[in-house]
Amino acid sequence: MKRKRKRASSPAPSGPVTLPLPGFVAVREEAAARVERLLRYRFHDRSLLEEALTHQSFAAASYQRLEFVGDAALGLAFSNYLYVTNPTVGPGTLSTLRAANINTEKLARVAVRHDLYPLLRRNCPRLDLLAGQFIESVKQELEDDLGTTPYGGSDVKAPKVLADIVEAIAAAVYVDCKFNLEKLWKVTRFLFEPIITAETIDEKPVSTLHELCQKLGKDLEFKPRQTGGTTVVDVIVGGVLVGMGSSKQMGIAKLNATRDALSKLLGGGNQQVLTTGVGNGEGVEVGELRECKQKLNEQCSKKHWPKPIFKLEKEDGPAHDTTFVYSVQVETQGGTCVTIGEPMSRVKDPENSGAHKMLQHLMKL
Repeated sequence: MKRKRKRASSPAPSGPVTLPLPGFVAVREEAAARVERLLRYRFHDRSLLEEALTHQSFAAASYQRLEFVGDAALGLAFSNYLYVTNPTVGPGTLSTLRAANINTEKLARVAVRHDLYPLLRRNCPRLDLLAGQFIESVKQELEDDLGTTPYGGSDVKAPKVLADIVEAIAAAVYVDCKFNLEKLWKVTRFLFEPIITAETIDEKPVSTLHELCQKLGKDLEFKPRQTGGTTVVDVIVGGVLVGMGSSKQMGIAKLNATRDALSKLLGGGNQQVLTTGVGNGEGVEVGELRECKQKLNEQCSKKHWPKPIFKLEKEDGPAHDTTFVYSVQVETQGGTCVTIGEPMSRVKDPENSGAHKMLQHLMKL
């Protein structure tokens, strides 16, 4: 059995920058040539490739249209491949396998493996920071994980821009070869190797969590719920919510939630993970809620505790209606306490929700 290196946590995006920012290939002919050498494909219309390597922060003519096409084309290409290679597998499993191979986490790792981000024209320092943190985190994973961790595995969420680059490049090939799906698959398939199959799909975290709960003598329960078009799975251990995961695919949502739970349960230290679910009936007034972070900071200062640590745990929903879930960690004399807030869409409300849960817990100590 291979032993995995312990992954170091990356700083939060708002913290001091200690990582080297990703580079940039300024000579565009060289950027295009690198992609052609990688794909072993010569573009008839190189302007498609230039468009695929341009972020909207740099120019209006960005990769967005190509990314739209690439998302659909790769989905169809994988659907065809999985249908042919899995003649006895049902549609539910086929959908899970397709999502495992082309979800954001997997595609972002493709971009990291083939060093695609430096080829992107962009003008957004925050984008560089987020991409840089993820790239450094993924580099700490074992080589096997880099290709076979379809649902995550690093401590940093994959920035969508990395997956977008892969989809846009795939679309550039697809359009350049006159929408020939067979040609697209032949040119790009190697990028996604090793392809996740029914035999290799990562189910180990679930069995690991079951074994851990048995050793702890705790009951384990997975509770799925729907939020819009997304499935959210809560992991309940001993009556306490210790993890959450979301995806459009039930199987992936469960694995995301399992990984989240394991990261907290195996995090070490005297850690208590507490939360209450959405719609708990507490009826907190918004005006009161928005003061909770300040009140928590004041209480920690008064008791001479370190400042609370706020961490983005989940981000769900479309761009116009995104909700965020924050956890809050407080170091007390009795140990580490962690609470998880409710999903909220306003900028500061998710942090205040987590702070509100923490204040409630501290009052009981």
